[in-house]
Amino acid sequence: MTLIHTVEKLALNGILIAIIAHVMIGISLLWDKCLLKRKGTQNLLAYVFWLGAISVFALLLIPFGFHWPGWTLTGLAFAAGLLDLIASYFYYSALKSGEASDELAAMGGFAPVFTALISIPLLEEPLGGELAGFVLLTLGGFLMFFAEKRPLKKMLPKILLAASGFALMNVLQKIVFNGTNFVSGYVFFTLGTFIGSMAMLVPPSWRGQILETSEKAPPTNKFWYMVNRFLAGVGSFLVVFALSRAAPSLVQAIAGVRYVVIFVGAYLVTQFEPQWFREDFRKPVLIIKAAATCLVVAGLVVMGMHGRISSGR
Repeated sequence: MTLIHTVEKLALNGILIAIIAHVMIGISLLWDKCLLKRKGTQNLLAYVFWLGAISVFALLLIPFGFHWPGWTLTGLAFAAGLLDLIASYFYYSALKSGEASDELAAMGGFAPVFTALISIPLLEEPLGGELAGFVLLTLGGFLMFFAEKRPLKKMLPKILLAASGFALMNVLQKIVFNGTNFVSGYVFFTLGTFIGSMAMLVPPSWRGQILETSEKAPPTNKFWYMVNRFLAGVGSFLVVFALSRAAPSLVQAIAGVRYVVIFVGAYLVTQFEPQWFREDFRKPVLIIKAAATCLVVAGLVVMGMHGRISSGR
């Protein structure tokens, strides 16, 4: 019984779930970077549309504990779903236009800070009692972002819009999960995302781009896009589940795990498959990004030493 109890606690631990989720999303984002370079998956509107459209499969969870949570919580969950789609547009726009490790590291710095600031007036424990781990993880994101000189005026608007959108979304999700069970909150969250994607078909120019791109995309690109969406979908589901079990600012800060995966993956792609995409890994940049990765790992170690991973708190 002791082993079973330990496994059960680990399976329901928000911090551990967040780590696994962000590893999966990191792999997916590297894959996205490759796909967004390919013909047939380059159109950002079509890419984001299908991202939201496939969220309708969350309705399969309805038999597993769904109940009506009331108008207020329903509205908050629905609004969080819409925010997810809007923030995703700017997120993938930044990913498409810049280097994967830099753009996403910037998100890993700004998003936790914004989440913590929004959480302060709305949640009882904005940082979940993990200030040291939060600071280390967030610093890792900022250090990796500033490892190189970047055209900040061009990059920052997309990054800030995406980071603030995800931050507000995460806090709204936490409020919903504090007031109802996971399944009920998650169903209305994904309904917001799905209906938002359907609304993208209303403007004729957008509808034309989405349908034309989807029809012309080679079957191979469509297949790999859907495989990657499945991977990202599982990761995103686990992130939302982690939010129901831990402080939103911590879950966002643990996104630093993504850029450990992305940093290593982008380096390997640049070295062995540069035709997929190429990033700058000159020695000074490599050293700074490696240091940023160490900060992320240190942040996770600090949280582990505080007993959060093993205790499920």
